[in-house]
Amino acid sequence: MPKLRGEAFWRETLRSAHYVVAPMVDQSELAWRLLSRRHGAQLCYTPMLHAQVFLRDANYRRENLYDEACPEDRPLIVQFCANDPEVFVQAALLAQDYCDAIDLNLGCPQMIAKRGHYGAFLQEEWDLLQRMILLANEKLSVPITCKIRVFPDIDKTVKYAQMLEKAGCQLLTVHGRTKEQKGPLAGVASWEHIQAVRKAVSIPVFANGNIQCLSDVEECIRKTGVHGVMSAEGNLHNPALFEGRNPLVWEVAEEYLEIVREYPCPLSYVRAHLFKLWHHTLQVYQQLREELAKVKTLEGIVDVNRELKLRCQEEIANQKEGEKPKEGLPFFHWICQPYIRPGPKERCRENGDGGTEKGVRGKRALEEEEDGNSELLSKNKQKKKLRNPNKSFDPSLKPKYAKCDQCGNPKGNKCVFNMCRGCCKKRAFKEVADCPGHGLLFKTKYEKSLSWQHSQRGIQAPEISQRGDAEEGDAVLKEAGDS
Repeated sequence: MPKLRGEAFWRETLRSAHYVVAPMVDQSELAWRLLSRRHGAQLCYTPMLHAQVFLRDANYRRENLYDEACPEDRPLIVQFCANDPEVFVQAALLAQDYCDAIDLNLGCPQMIAKRGHYGAFLQEEWDLLQRMILLANEKLSVPITCKIRVFPDIDKTVKYAQMLEKAGCQLLTVHGRTKEQKGPLAGVASWEHIQAVRKAVSIPVFANGNIQCLSDVEECIRKTGVHGVMSAEGNLHNPALFEGRNPLVWEVAEEYLEIVREYPCPLSYVRAHLFKLWHHTLQVYQQLREELAKVKTLEGIVDVNRELKLRCQEEIANQKEGEKPKEGLPFFHWICQPYIRPGPKERCRENGDGGTEKGVRGKRALEEEEDGNSELLSKNKQKKKLRNPNKSFDPSLKPKYAKCDQCGNPKGNKCVFNMCRGCCKKRAFKEVADCPGHGLLFKTKYEKSLSWQHSQRGIQAPEISQRGDAEEGDAVLKEAGDS
């Protein structure tokens, strides 16, 4: 059966999905996707997966996709970041049987994407993107889709989208912000760009940006004409967004925790979700915020959630008639609702910078250049400074480590091969050598094993072969390598 394309793919495979949960690193795991689907989401994406790691690491494949296969979790699109056509397609071939489409991430604006040369930092390399999509469209049995950010210029954004469509992209998600619009500089997404792309291409288009409630979804579809709307942060703060409801936070949190019991995920994911759901309440109960940050078990998180619930119920019981929400919130803090990210000036005031432009530039400089100026530190670094007043973030004061001759990671100070432990272990195993610095004793164990085996047979142990070609020696080396 030939794979469906364009509108037919959206109608039949994706079931005309209008409400879409975005791919979110460490946040759109199976448990959260199932919760979102229960509350109106019609299509979900996996977290962004690294194509090269997915291709080489069986554990990564199992943990991030294979073990999460679930009949309820469809339709599903798997998203990859990549910058090599062959690597991207080989990874996608390993994933295509577990999803309904493969998405190429061209929208990640974070520094890690810049260093890894993927995401939004490929948007100027049109020849490379054409080759990646053409090859994927040719080799895969499922459609290829793309998620992009816009250029400041609408015409260039339209040409970019048309190029991707011509290469074989069957569905396009347009985040209406440039790659520079992130964090406190995110600002408002441009629906004008999205509308222009929708009119210029014949494939389905999803819009991303400015979605905090169901009325935003409806307005976006009306203004831009897109086929569907994708939500990330809005969904994290209120997974019932697509239902048009604002439920009690503890009800949603308890439902999510029950799903996690059935479909386990790393505790860090669970903790991060509760920080989002309880965001406004944790501004009130700072002690519980600290407890949630420190807890080490799922049961511990359940206990913190229960305590937050009891505090809120006590507040409700003592509430005066006609009392209104504080801090300018549309609802009381125990109700799921959007979190409006502060703009640059508001963020600077929060950090004690007085809202000056100097403060904004300083924070950007910190991210780009890792400036050690203590007055311009990010919130996380300010917290570290409080815990340890003598801590310095000046890169020039950091200790310099000698690099491994093989991979560039820090080498062991006493390694006989001048390598990191991983590279040293491979070489010591191959050469049947010892490295006391890393506690690797392949040669010693090999000699002791042969000596013991031959003494059992009444035969004097022969000279050790550095090639380790004896069968019993191979078994010993394997045992040593596993230890």
